Amino acid sequence: MQKPLRIFVALVVLLAILAFMMTFTVRFTEAAVVTTFGRATERDVIKEAGLNFKMPFPIQSVTKYDTRQRYVETRSETLATADNRQVILQSYIVWRVVDPLRFFQSYGNVGSREDEHVRAAEELLRAKLRSALAETSQFKLTDLLTTDAGGSKLPELEARVLAAITSGAGSSALAASGIEAVVVGINSMELPESVTEQVFKQMEAQRRTIAGKAANEGTAAAATIRNSGEESARKIRSFAERRADAIRGQADSDSAPYLALQSKDPRLAVFLQNIRFMRDALSKRTTLVLPTSLPGLHLLDPSIAEKLGQGEIPEPRGVGETGEKKDAKPADEKGGVR
Repeated sequence: MQKPLRIFVALVVLLAILAFMMTFTVRFTEAAVVTTFGRATERDVIKEAGLNFKMPFPIQSVTKYDTRQRYVETRSETLATADNRQVILQSYIVWRVVDPLRFFQSYGNVGSREDEHVRAAEELLRAKLRSALAETSQFKLTDLLTTDAGGSKLPELEARVLAAITSGAGSSALAASGIEAVVVGINSMELPESVTEQVFKQMEAQRRTIAGKAANEGTAAAATIRNSGEESARKIRSFAERRADAIRGQADSDSAPYLALQSKDPRLAVFLQNIRFMRDALSKRTTLVLPTSLPGLHLLDPSIAEKLGQGEIPEPRGVGETGEKKDAKPADEKGGVR
């Protein structure tokens, strides 16, 4: 009983070893290259996920590559701009394996493992990226570093670096290696200390220029507004003076007949002034206790109407036509008005 059991266990172990040596699995994020005695063709590339079979080693071997995008970052590089300024750039490139067979043929001689092939490809990409960063010399420092929203040409620099890698002289090397460069970016930009000081001085000078220009424009605008206001005020004053002169002239013209009429009979003029005085004084709702001998109040004397005939004008009391005081009766000097 033990012998058949041993045979069965041995067969199971042998089958497991053979299955391990003759099968392999490809994930949906991978592509495999099956080599026969170290050689492979297009038919030996497997891109579909699933279980596959091969001859045992050393007849056939399998190298699997991750076809997802990879990220490679360069060291900081000091570069010159178009205006002879120094900048320190750190860049990156996103790439992926698009042709597993060419990738294996290009880097299979550096080792048998996938990570060894990837490291060799990344060294090539770093070298090409450092070379393509020479496009920085086509831009001024103020083009790359600016305070204006959307004014920086950094995206344009990244696009030109990517174009230099994918469309320049090095594009054939990448295509021959089965590599595709997807994105190039600048993730860090610094200035040397000397350049930083120069930039700050230049920015300060620019701000002074802008401030001076704004102050000059404000002064000019203020002078314009002030001159305009003074001109408007002068026109208004001139118009008001002309209008006042016209009104005075019209008033003099309208009052001339009345003045002429009053000059013929001065007593009528005094009578009218007394009436106007009484109207103005009594319209204030004020209680006054005054003698009727005061100018303008003798008209309130009840006895004055008895002394006047029809059409006669009351004689001013207390003052003659020559301005001399007349003797007034004591009884006439008393009176009151409410």
